Amino acid sequence: MILFITIILFMGWFFGWYTGYQYAWLIGAMGFSIFMAIFSYYRGDKVLLWSVRARPIIKEDNPYVYRMVENLAITAGLPLPKIYIIDDPAPNAFATGRDPEHSSIALTSGLIERLENEELEGVIAHELSHIKNFDIRLMMVVAILVGMIAMMSQWLFYSWGGNRRGGGQGGILIFGIGILLALLSPLIAQGIKMAISRSREYLADASGALLTRYPQGLASALEKITAYQGPMKRANNGMAHLFIANPFGVRAGKGIAHLFATHPPVEERIKKLRQMA
Repeated sequence: MILFITIILFMGWFFGWYTGYQYAWLIGAMGFSIFMAIFSYYRGDKVLLWSVRARPIIKEDNPYVYRMVENLAITAGLPLPKIYIIDDPAPNAFATGRDPEHSSIALTSGLIERLENEELEGVIAHELSHIKNFDIRLMMVVAILVGMIAMMSQWLFYSWGGNRRGGGQGGILIFGIGILLALLSPLIAQGIKMAISRSREYLADASGALLTRYPQGLASALEKITAYQGPMKRANNGMAHLFIANPFGVRAGKGIAHLFATHPPVEERIKKLRQMA
């Protein structure tokens, strides 16, 4: 949050200096950054669930999934999270929220259909471990705030740089800054997500395996999830690090995308789980 506020304040200071309304821009940037930090903390999970069109379920809608989440939550000593289904054939899942008392777990329909009982238990235990370890708070805030920085950089590029392309040296300077921000923001965002997500995935794998006492289940689930080649329908870079596996499917392991992967290699995760068995 401090990093996010600092970046937004810098943007406000620069454009305030350029336009001659330094204090107005700075105050506006400060208000916006604080508002978005608070919003991401209290409402970020709703935005993330809405973005993938997740729908909440109750026990009557899907007793099989509901009871499985309920039983594992009791075993983990956690309050029951809200349960969501994403209508998507790609097998995947994520958890979100600010704490265990305000948490949610979302599973794709493809995951439920493709995995056996022990495999699905392994995935749910992994996501419950994210909740128990408070990874959900960190990753949710990062997803919203980093996404806002990227959106603001694009807005500044088009509204200032794009419109002032022929406006003399000042216009060229702004255009150059706009391009720089547009290029750097996704790289900074990806770097932050990589640093956070990779280590937390290993921890959640281990914690989930200890919860079910059957590491083989999660290892087998990861193999099936990885074997599915297609991406999720509504996958986006802003929240890719939340999912148990990269939502872009086979594209995630090719070219430059592989260098900026938010998840550790699945082969390495499976190897570590097999060693726990």
